[in-house]
Amino acid sequence: MNFAAGDAKKAPMIGYTSLDMTRCGPVTRLTLNRPARRNALTHAMMLELEHAFGAVRADADCRVLVLRGAGGHFCAGGDLDAMADMPPRPANGADDPLVPAYRQFGDALLALNTLPQATISVVEGSAVGGGFGMACCSDVVILHASARFGVPEPKVGFIPSQIVPFLVRRLGEGVVRDLAVTGRVVDAAEAHRLGVGRHLCTTLAEVDQALDAAIEDILRLEPQALATVKDLVLACATRDDRAVLDDAAQRLVGLLRRPQASIGIKAFMAKAPPPWVRG
Repeated sequence: MNFAAGDAKKAPMIGYTSLDMTRCGPVTRLTLNRPARRNALTHAMMLELEHAFGAVRADADCRVLVLRGAGGHFCAGGDLDAMADMPPRPANGADDPLVPAYRQFGDALLALNTLPQATISVVEGSAVGGGFGMACCSDVVILHASARFGVPEPKVGFIPSQIVPFLVRRLGEGVVRDLAVTGRVVDAAEAHRLGVGRHLCTTLAEVDQALDAAIEDILRLEPQALATVKDLVLACATRDDRAVLDDAAQRLVGLLRRPQASIGIKAFMAKAPPPWVRG
């Protein structure tokens, strides 16, 4: 099946202003859809993203999320026009309402980062600021040769606040320190070398081929086993090794006691696909 090309039977799932979300079989496609602004983020768009990631989490029939930008760009970070049009500082020392508004994007990134489904970002063109963060919260990143990554916000007097932990975990402190203090933008080849993504594609046809191959690999995995091993990998960044190992042993036994493990083992021994394989 050609997953990259989609399917004529796919249907919209939820009506958003700045996003398009459809599901075809087990694959949900979420497209950032403000191409005239290179899919730059407004606060309304950040809220839509958090809602969309929650909807994907709740969709038991979804096994893969593909995240992409419309119009040849992934996401050009925050929309500078929207950011410049800010209300005045509150009087009398009241809490600034912009703080929770910007902090909310961190919750959206956490929601993406911890989805139990596999996530794939297809990155073309601009992927700076928030776009860089979303790529680093994805399990698989497919890079088109046009992709450009960076944290240039300090050049115009502010910072990339909510994406930093995800960049550091993906790339390491040293790489992110270099990018942060220079503001330089790296091309797809350097992003590939730094570990942003495993696939580096010259043409859109190669992108589609890589996307199809990744989806086919994912759909060979039993969904609960995939979700469990992904959660354990994420836990390694924040939990003690012994706690992770204890949890992993408990989860392994729990998975082995399900009928799916017996079915999967028998299928493997018989050199036959188990029932959850799609392709």
